[in-house]
Amino acid sequence: MTGIEERVSTGIDGLDAVLNGGFVPGRAYLARGEPGTGKTIFGYHYLSAGVENDETVLYVNLEESVEDVKANAAAVGFDLDGVEFLSLTPDSEVFTESQSYSVFAADEVEADAFNEAIVERIQQLDPDRIFIDPITQLRYLSGDDYQFRKQVLALQQFLGEQDATVLFTSQATPSNPDDDIQFIADGTLDLERTHETRTVSVPKFRGSATQSGEHTFRITDDGVRVFPELQPGEFEQAFVAESISAGVPELDDLLHGGLERGTVSVLSGPSGAGKTTTGTQFMKEAAERGERSVIYLFEESRATFLKRSEAVNIPVEEMVERGTLAIEEMDPLDLTPQEFASMVREEVEQRDTEIVMIDGIKGYKLALAGDDDTLVRRLHALGRYLKNMGVTVVFVDEVGHVTGDFQPTEVGISYLADNIVFLRHIEVGGELQKVIGVLKKRTSDFERTLRRLQITEHGIEVGEPLTNLRGLLTGTPEFVDDGASNR
Repeated sequence: MTGIEERVSTGIDGLDAVLNGGFVPGRAYLARGEPGTGKTIFGYHYLSAGVENDETVLYVNLEESVEDVKANAAAVGFDLDGVEFLSLTPDSEVFTESQSYSVFAADEVEADAFNEAIVERIQQLDPDRIFIDPITQLRYLSGDDYQFRKQVLALQQFLGEQDATVLFTSQATPSNPDDDIQFIADGTLDLERTHETRTVSVPKFRGSATQSGEHTFRITDDGVRVFPELQPGEFEQAFVAESISAGVPELDDLLHGGLERGTVSVLSGPSGAGKTTTGTQFMKEAAERGERSVIYLFEESRATFLKRSEAVNIPVEEMVERGTLAIEEMDPLDLTPQEFASMVREEVEQRDTEIVMIDGIKGYKLALAGDDDTLVRRLHALGRYLKNMGVTVVFVDEVGHVTGDFQPTEVGISYLADNIVFLRHIEVGGELQKVIGVLKKRTSDFERTLRRLQITEHGIEVGEPLTNLRGLLTGTPEFVDDGASNR
């Protein structure tokens, strides 16, 4: 089956996209993971989606009482009043009479009685959706692993004959793996939890392709939201590959017209060189054309950015009020790359954002909890997606050296860039000054000289080419003549 209209929605924001629309009707799926990974909450979503669709849904609970299930569901925002239950959880008498702490024991609970209870309830209800949580409790009804697998397979065959879509969970632990039940499922959702994040992947899904990769998710008071791994090749949008001006003629001259739409630019330089202000200047000019931009601040507070921009004649508060600029202050330690990519997609696809600026790369790297290679792969995927959508991308990259040996980028991302604009501090006559130049431009020629850069209360000012200085990239240039106009 293909097409979203032929699928059974999981009810989870983002997961249906990963599954190409949802579950295939009439098949059985396994959500597996260690305790605390969120499997049961996935089931709450699945059942609630069925109730909202006026379907008959059945919750077979093997571990918690109905009262506990409903209370736990309510704690994360779910009302299960429309859900039918088949509770096969032993009550307190099992413990008081036998003095046993085993939930199920083969000599106390007969497998045949269990099977009969399920068959009777399903035939009575004829449910569209069934959620069994957790199926691994059936081990306690079986004498050995062979009998357990035989019983689970028989249950799966019976459920398949009922034309219901089934989701069941397993409690997989290092001491009790669930490899022996994965084979019965038509699809598998692997849930994992680390100190930093939660992920879900789909290693198996019969009858359809799915999005590969590890997709992160969050559990909030409103349930689960999945953030799919960004697949840039799946997105494309027609656009005009024109130059966009910075509104500063001398800067446009350096770039032979400006930055092209659908390109990635890196603004590189040490702290205080003017990288963020230069990038914001392009967004100021875009706002004058009625276009929307967004800046993601990974290394600076929103308040500081607003104050600093207003001080150099870039009216960011007015731009925000008009809807031509969004300012997002990011906490990289509370963010995953997949979540950030979803935020960017929402800006581009729902708000028609034309310029995306990430300030800066080091802060973004903190969100990855990985190495430089991981950073480059993530930035490559994000940049390629934005280019495919015709968005102008600006990455702000801070290098460590204020002066000295020239370094174009800090983390080796230069190959990702269509354009590299670098800013430097130089010392001339005992005075610290700024210069700006272009190192790379794929889509057109560019000026190969450096120009003095000043950031004043009136905005950015770019001077004439510095043709009378040598050794500018060392930070301590020398005059080759007495051209006073360049001093």
